[in-house]
Amino acid sequence: MALKPWYKVVTPREDLRDGRPLDASEFAVHLDHVRDHRAPADYQEPARFFDRTFLTTNLTELAITTVRRLSGIKLETSAVFNLTTQFGGGKTHALTLLYHLAKGGPEALAWKGVPSILEDAGVKTIPASAVAVFVGTEFDSLTGRGGKDGTPLRKTPWGEIAFQLGGKDAFATVAKHDQELTAPSSEVIRSFLPKDKPALILMDELLNYMGRNRKSGLTNQLYSFVQNLSEEARAQDRVVLAVSLPSLLDEMTPEDEGDFDRFQKLLDRLGKAMIMSAETETSEIIRRRLFEWGGIPDEGKKTAQEYGEFILNNRTQVPNWFPADNAKEQFAASYPFHPTLLSVFERKWQQLPRFQQTRGILRLLALWVSHAYQAGFKGAHKDALIVMGTAPLDDPMFRSAAFEQLGGAKLEGAVTTDICGKKESHAVRLDKEAVDAIKKARLHQKVATSIFFESNGGQSKTEATLPEIRLAVAEPDIDIGNIETTLETLSTTCYFLSSEKNRYRFSLSPNLNKLLADRRASVQPKKIEERLRAEVQRVFTAGGTGVERVYFPEKSGQITDRPVLSLVVLSPEQAVSEKATRDFIESATKESGTSGRTYKSGLVWAAPDLPDALRDEARKVLAWEDIADEGDDLHLDDVQKRQLGENVKKAQRDVKEVVWRTYKNLMLLAKDNSWKTVDLGLVHSSAAPSIVDLILTRLRQDGDIEEAVSPSFLDRNWPPAFKEWSTKSVRDAFFASPQFPRLLNSESLKDTIARGVETGMLGYVAKRPDGSYAPFHWKASLTAFDVELSDDMYIIQRGTAEAYVTGKSAPTPTSVPPPQPPIDGTSGPPSPKPGLTSVPVPPPAGVNRVSWHGDVPPQKWMNFYTKVLSKFATQTGLKIGLSVEIAPEGGVSNQKVDEIKVALRELGLPDNISQD
Repeated sequence: MALKPWYKVVTPREDLRDGRPLDASEFAVHLDHVRDHRAPADYQEPARFFDRTFLTTNLTELAITTVRRLSGIKLETSAVFNLTTQFGGGKTHALTLLYHLAKGGPEALAWKGVPSILEDAGVKTIPASAVAVFVGTEFDSLTGRGGKDGTPLRKTPWGEIAFQLGGKDAFATVAKHDQELTAPSSEVIRSFLPKDKPALILMDELLNYMGRNRKSGLTNQLYSFVQNLSEEARAQDRVVLAVSLPSLLDEMTPEDEGDFDRFQKLLDRLGKAMIMSAETETSEIIRRRLFEWGGIPDEGKKTAQEYGEFILNNRTQVPNWFPADNAKEQFAASYPFHPTLLSVFERKWQQLPRFQQTRGILRLLALWVSHAYQAGFKGAHKDALIVMGTAPLDDPMFRSAAFEQLGGAKLEGAVTTDICGKKESHAVRLDKEAVDAIKKARLHQKVATSIFFESNGGQSKTEATLPEIRLAVAEPDIDIGNIETTLETLSTTCYFLSSEKNRYRFSLSPNLNKLLADRRASVQPKKIEERLRAEVQRVFTAGGTGVERVYFPEKSGQITDRPVLSLVVLSPEQAVSEKATRDFIESATKESGTSGRTYKSGLVWAAPDLPDALRDEARKVLAWEDIADEGDDLHLDDVQKRQLGENVKKAQRDVKEVVWRTYKNLMLLAKDNSWKTVDLGLVHSSAAPSIVDLILTRLRQDGDIEEAVSPSFLDRNWPPAFKEWSTKSVRDAFFASPQFPRLLNSESLKDTIARGVETGMLGYVAKRPDGSYAPFHWKASLTAFDVELSDDMYIIQRGTAEAYVTGKSAPTPTSVPPPQPPIDGTSGPPSPKPGLTSVPVPPPAGVNRVSWHGDVPPQKWMNFYTKVLSKFATQTGLKIGLSVEIAPEGGVSNQKVDEIKVALRELGLPDNISQD
């Protein structure tokens, strides 16, 4: 059963539900405004203030100690308090609480939480007290305060404090000190402190006042006043002085830092330091301030239970610092927020100089809750918790508030480019393109946003680890493995996201992905096409012994018509799905230049899918290599240099893989002379030693190629019209007729014939002019080395060989008549038949030797053989010495050289050609 969305379980404050613009001042109390009755109702009205205030441990301790001191109890109390924490950390809120307690007196007993304070303080009531408030940002010593409203003009902190404690009479005791801007002594201070009631003196924003009055000398006088006032308060029974000093050192001048250090040491020496940071109690403060909170509802407990069990079951996947054994309690204590959302501010943001710990968190979360509440009820999302990854960074107001805490708006580009805020933001786009499970969970946006918060926007070297990201993003209904998938996609896409060894962070500087995107746009199309062809040729060159390759033919004449197995690799532009590609394959298989092709079956075509992926990877590898070439000029750090090297290697591997995936289509003639298409499927380079080996393996499995055939195969497939079958014709049949399987190596036929001769299934013969067989090999030992594949050598079937041996069937004479018996009946030539006269035939007149040397034009080479040499080709005594020089314009390609060597070897000739 699905968990109930958080916004249907708990209710935000009315202003958050209505989506009214929220200002940071709503969470920043001004003490002077409270004194003048100008503060918002949440701070001005004591009952409302206490109702929305969570009494943390430190705040409770401060209230108890102050109440005891104002009641005249000096045991275990302090007269001076130094409230120190980061800007926005709750100091002024604490001063306001003391103000209401002292001003309210006995009436405070009715306010929420006050009875427990009194009980712990050991008193029955709070005495009504005189209260003085000095706020450095509000008081101006040049213009002063009063003078025109019937009150005396006050120009110093001591004049103002005296007047607030005792009116005109108390001010009169320090009037001269006020006029001369000189701090009063402890004795003078004692004279204006009330005698009939306790006194609470609250001083806030002193650093601001000191910075503005340093030249007039008032800063030093203020130091003396605070020192004297502290000493006097310690001596009194019912006087409390509480001073707040922000620990914000950012943007301080050296003079500011010096004054801060002096006051810090003074107050620490004379008083008690109170750190007002809420720490682990932050969640309760936030829930009371942002929600109509009355405790966690049952549905919230159910959500905490589900999440807790999920984390417990996946404890090895989350950080060690998260208490997985108490996960249920952690989720319940922070509901409706995810625990990591609240803790990230303390874990990762607290060290930032501009971060306001309490006020800053409240401001961000108020905007967050308001946005998420309205989006939820509009049906946008149904999140069970408010998690880090759902931060509304697409909202300009929220982004501005976040950037303010992080130290400026420099992050705008990084966020809107990589996370959200624009339609083309990387994480937004990746979610739209992702599979349903990732798209529905908005995983790319959640992961990217979580990294942004965990790495505090890149303001420091803080990083988000993989376990931290899992903890922040994973939910009971999410496959935790999808988080790694999402991270990989973001790492290769985002422009401001850095990653190293499962540690991620956003930064202000663009990463290598941005350099890649810029460089990709400048890669020229011509370079892409050249690289594409080079990569394809590199992949197909490896492996596949015995297979000729023909790369990227544009005309049929570029594919030789020879009895060999040829793998014709089409260019990347010739996609198998295109009609023009199939038309070219068909025509080039039928034709060889202007002639018909004989060895059609010897061609196997490798055709690509659409080349888009190939072009993309080629463009990428070229871009990475260009960046690497300019690495020294790009001022990359060591990590980026290492990543650049890895990216270059990966891009080179990727382009190889995409060649494998793209060239997965084979076309060849089927046994019925139709076209057969073979889809190799989703292939990769680990599937075989080479792509050619993979192709050969598949064609072997389909019976389209064979390493060798048996003698019985030749016998079964003997052409009926042939009594003798020339070995050359036998070889040619395997590459010309689809009925025959293609032989990987035609030389294997020699072994087949030799085995057939040895078993008596075949005979291996040559035909003499008289029709006899010489040599005649049958049922005899014959080696493959002795077999020749030519027009002059033949194989015969068993029956023909048996008939020849037994004389049942004599071979047909060719041109020379058989010899006749001698006339006298003796041995010798046979006698002529009656009526005929035997006439001796003299040998023909001629010469013993003919030789010729000269140049033969290439176009007349075949004619030369036919008209001159063929007459002597079957006789002994013909010797041919040949010298060939091939030097066309533009040279001879390596492919052509390889083809020449293969042809020479097929002819049984050495292939040691010379090249220069």
